[in-house]
Amino acid sequence: MNSQEYIEVSVRIAPFTEENAEILMAELAELPFESFDTEDGCLKCYIQKELYNPQTLKIVLSGLEYGFDASGFSANLISAANWNAAWESGFTPIVVDGKCTIKAPYHKDLKKTRFNITINPNMAFGTGHHQTTYMMCKALLDNRQEVKGRTVTDMGCGTAVLAILAAKLSARHVYGIDIDAVAAISALDNARKNRVSHIVETYCGDASLLQAGSYDIMLANINRNILLQDIPTYSRSLRKGGLLFMSGFYMEDLPMITEAAKSAGFTPDGHESMDNWCCAKFVKTK
Repeated sequence: MNSQEYIEVSVRIAPFTEENAEILMAELAELPFESFDTEDGCLKCYIQKELYNPQTLKIVLSGLEYGFDASGFSANLISAANWNAAWESGFTPIVVDGKCTIKAPYHKDLKKTRFNITINPNMAFGTGHHQTTYMMCKALLDNRQEVKGRTVTDMGCGTAVLAILAAKLSARHVYGIDIDAVAAISALDNARKNRVSHIVETYCGDASLLQAGSYDIMLANINRNILLQDIPTYSRSLRKGGLLFMSGFYMEDLPMITEAAKSAGFTPDGHESMDNWCCAKFVKTK
């Protein structure tokens, strides 16, 4: 992967706020940009060189209707090796609810928690630093007994933090699925690093890979539009009584998500919020 060339796109946001940057990240993740950073009022976005289409990006940026301007952007070529070095230098350990530590291989002498996950921080999403990943990890920890011995699927698995945690919580089998091949490879590498590759399988693809009635727990930390599109597929894939945990959307989107879930045979079973991001739990009842 280090030989892969990437394009760094810098999008100026006016007015710049963290919330506006998060909204833009969700929109651009589908293009598919792989990683993001913020700097000096700009959102920096990273995508494989061969996947970059400036015309498509321009159309998306000019069509935004969120009350901020993000039409201006510039692009530069950057090597994956250089980007990974910069990414790693800014990666700090995180502890979820005092029970789970997520760290890189070079983090030493950390206080041990009940569950410890080591990942290679790279171009893939999902290091646990984002509020949604944090809340999804906490949801797994809070539902540990329901995870034990069950079949779990992690949609949009990124670096496989959630899949690895589910395996460490004694899930019987875990499937990780991501539309990005870099993420799928990274997820498998991290599963091996955490000695759970006998439990975790990873695949490159989307919800069309799901098998009807095959799973007990579904984890989907993606974005509102993809969730709304795929909730019916999640329902067909889960066994009756199965659990669906979703995040990647804002609190104001919860009624829309809940209505779609109800229509697909789910019953709401609580939610949490963090900096206006939401994580919701549903039970398949029909």
